[in-house]
Amino acid sequence: MLEKTLESYDYISDGLRENIELAEMAEEEHDEGIISQVQTELTKIQIISAKLETECLFSGEADGNNCFLEINAGAGGTESHDWASMMMRMYLRFGERMGFTCEIINIISGEEAGIKSCCIKFKGNMPYGWLKSESGVHRLVRISPFNAAGKRMTSFASCWVYPEVDESIDIVIEEKDLRIDTYRSSGAGGQHVNTTDSAVRITHLPTNIAVQCQNDRSQHRNKAEAMQMLKARLFELELQKKNEEVNKQNAEKTDNGWGHQIRSYVLQPYQMVKDLRTNYETSDSSGVLDGNLEKFVSSALAANVSKRN
Repeated sequence: MLEKTLESYDYISDGLRENIELAEMAEEEHDEGIISQVQTELTKIQIISAKLETECLFSGEADGNNCFLEINAGAGGTESHDWASMMMRMYLRFGERMGFTCEIINIISGEEAGIKSCCIKFKGNMPYGWLKSESGVHRLVRISPFNAAGKRMTSFASCWVYPEVDESIDIVIEEKDLRIDTYRSSGAGGQHVNTTDSAVRITHLPTNIAVQCQNDRSQHRNKAEAMQMLKARLFELELQKKNEEVNKQNAEKTDNGWGHQIRSYVLQPYQMVKDLRTNYETSDSSGVLDGNLEKFVSSALAANVSKRN
């Protein structure tokens, strides 16, 4: 992680110096082509420097780890199922923007549209640090595409992010504390899925934490992935215990049965996405739903640093 940070710093420092020199030469020679090239390079440097500035706010012991992100639709049937699928797309696009490898581990489709729930695994450079502040309830307000009367509807979906446990973290799980169930995968996958109980659900009895995986045709591989998810969930539970005071402050903001609401996405009658923890907002709702979440992440991390100080 430190090596990548230093690489980014060197890229910014060297890039600025070289492009400033190049720009001065281009101005003297009135070379518009080189000036345009310098502007493009400076834009890239600006993006990388903003990313590095945000990463400097990371302070958690697991921020450098890969992570799992779970989305669950709230009450409301088709409306909330569609909103959950929009959130899934938003985070997949965000993962692409950040250069993460994204893998859908588990997905349960809605009856008419969208999804009831899903789990995505993100791999790359500090994905947990970038995504951990997204945990909470997300609220959508829009004209419903499923309502013939064209009424404005409000939908809810929850997001939970937890880090993958690496070899440096020792999580002990007793076999007697587990209940392992196999079942047939509900997603698309051809004839094999319909004839083989390859999907796996593991329940940790002491905590009642349940995880499931169905992304592979091999039951053994699904079980191994589910165990990794369970270890990650248990590790996240320990992290939460260490941060009881912060959790208590968050609990005071609870607005509904799902837990504290962190962000509102308003598409009608105006365009606005607002983070209720930091009051950061933007009218570029389409950009946010297309994965442009960096400003929301950096403002949430900055607010957490201010609280600690």
